[in-house]
Amino acid sequence: MSKFTESDVEEVALSYLEELGYTPLHGSDIAPGEPNAERNTPGDVILEGRLRSALAQINPQIPGEALDEVVRQVLRSETQNLIENNRRFHRLLVDGVPVSYQQGERTVHDQAWLIDWDNPTHNDWLAVNQFTVIEHQNRRPDIVLFINGIPLAVLELKNAASENADIAAAFNQLQTYKKDIPSLFTYNEALVISDGLTTRIGTLTANRERFMP
Repeated sequence: MSKFTESDVEEVALSYLEELGYTPLHGSDIAPGEPNAERNTPGDVILEGRLRSALAQINPQIPGEALDEVVRQVLRSETQNLIENNRRFHRLLVDGVPVSYQQGERTVHDQAWLIDWDNPTHNDWLAVNQFTVIEHQNRRPDIVLFINGIPLAVLELKNAASENADIAAAFNQLQTYKKDIPSLFTYNEALVISDGLTTRIGTLTANRERFMP
């Protein structure tokens, strides 16, 4: 019998995600410098091309120049505090991004939506495994889930056959990621830890006990 490995858990997770409608990609396929690169640097955590395409589709009434400002608002970090940055982005995600533009002689005050909440299938669903981010350190989360180019969830997977690689170890790994690559978690809405048998979901500020089945 072949040895059960962490990569097996990863492949199963990706297959489930694909059944749910996510497109699976390996991080190296869209890495900077590759033919199909979707990032300019290893520090980029937003897939800007996908975000811009989604914004134009979801908000056809808003001119391109105004959508450029929406992208700038999404990319901007206003503080050095991860939790405050995450809270600010969550408001943009849920309430829309405020934007103004000229329509003839009139100034229009509008909201640009980052996600099409009414038509989920109109969004761009992407699951990227081994997504390398270099910020304070070089880290590579197992699976990052993007909607419209925005990294909204991180899955950290361990091997149930290993005594030292359970979901507690996966939780601790996420804490390391938050410290070493905080930019990725500015946009985070969900954290998942799993060893292939036991799976828990939590939020950015949840302690280990608050990660639930």
